[in-house]
Amino acid sequence: MNNVNIYLEANPNPNSLKFVTDRMLLDDGKIKDYPDVESASDSPIAKRLFEFDYVERVFIMSNFITITKNDQVNWDDIKIELKNYIKQHIEEGNKIVDLKKNDVKKVSSNKKIDNKIIEILDEYIKPAVEQDGGAIQFESFDKGVVKVSLQGACSGCPSSMITLKSGIEKLLKRFIPEVNEVVAEGV
Repeated sequence: MNNVNIYLEANPNPNSLKFVTDRMLLDDGKIKDYPDVESASDSPIAKRLFEFDYVERVFIMSNFITITKNDQVNWDDIKIELKNYIKQHIEEGNKIVDLKKNDVKKVSSNKKIDNKIIEILDEYIKPAVEQDGGAIQFESFDKGVVKVSLQGACSGCPSSMITLKSGIEKLLKRFIPEVNEVVAEGV
């Protein structure tokens, strides 16, 4: 049996906890965000995690899984159970995600601005967001408005809107004069 080490990291969202493994769970750049069990059809581990009645969201990226719980339970009561389940699932060689085909990205007429936004997000924003157990994805730029999606621990986090407006929007406006506002889709 291949022993898996997992450690836990808190993040700004009090209902989310990051379970970091010593294994790559998804290739770099791949992100899987499951807001409910119905969306988890391609992930055996996410489907099983939703069987715990307190699990509300599962986010998988590189070497970690971020789980968002409901308000009815405390992390101290469930974190060991979840950690042990994830550890066992990986050690048994069970599939994490069944990657089928690449998602088709939207094409924009503002390719130059899109690329600059993506470059700034990749360099300045994504590392910090990933450290907190989440992800930010560029969705579109149109008429001065940048649309992003917040995933994992960022989705539903009380401080995500402050981060979005005070941090991300301010940074993008400074580097790209065409940007007037940043909004999050699906938050």
